[in-house]
Amino acid sequence: MNDERPPTEDEIALLVQRFYDRARLHDELGPVFNNAVGDWDHHLAVIRDFWSNALLGTQRYGRHPFPAHMRLPIERQHFEQWLSLFRETAVEVLPPAAARQAIGRAEFMAESFRAGLFPFDPVGRPRQSPGDGGAPS
Repeated sequence: MNDERPPTEDEIALLVQRFYDRARLHDELGPVFNNAVGDWDHHLAVIRDFWSNALLGTQRYGRHPFPAHMRLPIERQHFEQWLSLFRETAVEVLPPAAARQAIGRAEFMAESFRAGLFPFDPVGRPRQSPGDGGAPS
């Protein structure tokens, strides 16, 4: 497989399908996704468009994803869980350079979403819970 080639639309579709198949079964992420998404076919099509735009520049996705996530019961630990599943899936299904690009984009989005949802957390570190020994060190 050519390391530098862009992913195909079929590979992007497989990335999205396989990631969400796993996320929906995850003990903590599953309830968040399964309670939020009513029409999985529509949701997967939107997410395929997002990644097609992000990785191939297709311009098929022109929305801002953050507002749709503001209403979800996302907790701090979900970010690393989501990223772990995404990284694993991207490496499995995308050419190496495309996997690195997708993972970089996912990491940037996760940090941006985390900062938007938990604006008073220290950058790059989860905020400590009350009663865990005081202020973050």
